[in-house]
Amino acid sequence: MGFILDAALANLLSPPILFFVLGLFAGWARSDLEVPDAIAKALALYLILAIGFKGGAAMAETDDLLRIVPVLLVAALLSFTVPFWVDLALGFTSRLGPLDRAAVAAHYGSVSIVTFVAATQFLDLRGLWFEGYMAAVVAVMEMPAILTGLWLAGRAGGSGRAAGAVQFDPKVLREVVLNGSVVLLTGAFLIGWVSGPAGLERIEGFITVPFQGVLCLFLLDMGLVVGRSTALQRLSGALIATALVVTVVNGLVGLGAGWALGLSEGGVMLLGTLTASASYIAVPAALRLALPRADASLGLALSLGITFPFNLVLGIPLYAALAAWLTGG
Repeated sequence: MGFILDAALANLLSPPILFFVLGLFAGWARSDLEVPDAIAKALALYLILAIGFKGGAAMAETDDLLRIVPVLLVAALLSFTVPFWVDLALGFTSRLGPLDRAAVAAHYGSVSIVTFVAATQFLDLRGLWFEGYMAAVVAVMEMPAILTGLWLAGRAGGSGRAAGAVQFDPKVLREVVLNGSVVLLTGAFLIGWVSGPAGLERIEGFITVPFQGVLCLFLLDMGLVVGRSTALQRLSGALIATALVVTVVNGLVGLGAGWALGLSEGGVMLLGTLTASASYIAVPAALRLALPRADASLGLALSLGITFPFNLVLGIPLYAALAAWLTGG
């Protein structure tokens, strides 16, 4: 417990997290501080490109490619199955309708790339190695949960409770497969894999050196978004408690899966963090098309306003401590 508290305090006092807290305060206080949308998008693109490229370059040094396949399959399975139990939990603890439950469940089955980036920085600062192909795991875990969410919503529509609410449209599949963050992460990973460590060395001044500063600016913007969100005011205590329980339980499942797969301490921690995270980019974009009658702000408020800050401040140190215990680190 002491290690977890010490790690949480160290994480809380790191510059990126402090900038997130600054953004929270500025947003809550209704300051006119803002990060222009174009700049915020550019910061996100940079972070995704950097983490993908570095992961691909690390992958180029991996000889045992067959070891990667089981990890990717388990990651996809986690993303596909998590929404089922989240939907069930929401059915017991909330008064949400089946469409809204399906939409929220899809958020929690998918992943947050920014949470992953923060977790990798946590490991880097502590000198802990992790498998480079975990960047590929991020891309794999983005999509299956969306399909599960659509299935859950379709089942609700089929029972007559929300007839016609689900639009199975080619645009939905396109939104899922060609989502910008997925395309950039996958593409950067492949480019890093092809160019290898030599390629990383050539652009290290762009990929590595500015990373921490860009992350600070991006988390400042995320804090502003959360602090100014009016959707948070509509969340009941039961919904908030459910979101926190779901987050921790998902993290434990991911940690267990990583340990069973024989991942390193850092890899176990990252898979736990990914499973505990919730999407606030890819899933809202896809469900906006697929479930137009669902409350789009609800899943976003829970994933960005509750789960994201929890993981950033407390979750990541908790998963790191548990990963160390599981692997004997």
